[in-house]
Amino acid sequence: MVTVLKNVTNVITAVGEMYLFSKHHESRVWTALFLMIISAISGGVTDLTFHAVGYAWQIANCFLTASYSLTLRRVMDTAKQYTKSGNLNEFSMVMLNNTLSLPLGILLIFIFNEVDYLLKTPLLRVPTFWLVMTLSGFLGLAISFTSMWFLHQTGATTYSLVGSLNKIPLSVAGILIFKVPTSLENSASIFFGLLAGVFFARAKMQERS
Repeated sequence: MVTVLKNVTNVITAVGEMYLFSKHHESRVWTALFLMIISAISGGVTDLTFHAVGYAWQIANCFLTASYSLTLRRVMDTAKQYTKSGNLNEFSMVMLNNTLSLPLGILLIFIFNEVDYLLKTPLLRVPTFWLVMTLSGFLGLAISFTSMWFLHQTGATTYSLVGSLNKIPLSVAGILIFKVPTSLENSASIFFGLLAGVFFARAKMQERS
């Protein structure tokens, strides 16, 4: 159900682009969005459970995720007007994004009393822990940079849709590599997801031509 509701974010983002940036989406893009939701429902239909608090948090997450990508797009467009170069490059965006998140991170550390845990944990004396944490930091930086670059080159809806579509090859790889038993519902989910990818790719190719 998390996957089902996360794909609703794509629709919120597309509608947000229409109202905030006056961007018109072709029928193929809307078809791809619809197929992505069908794909998610097909995969999550066997896990249907209801919990009001869980749904409230997930819906809030959907709106915040859509707001994040739309706000980033707006900041990139605004930067063209207020910077000497007429552009705000990806390195600057990543630096600003991570710097602005630091106060919130520090606040949460004190709220959840993680300072005492950090001082007492034996992990700080394990070299492997530092190696893995450093690698994690570099990977996080790479993800931030590529996300900023992709959003700068395309739009919020494309960014959101591609983020959902990348789960499809991951699902296929999981079934083939780890011999995961699959069902009709899961197969239908992958099929509709691939179909959504085809529709979306064709829509973008037609836009370019």
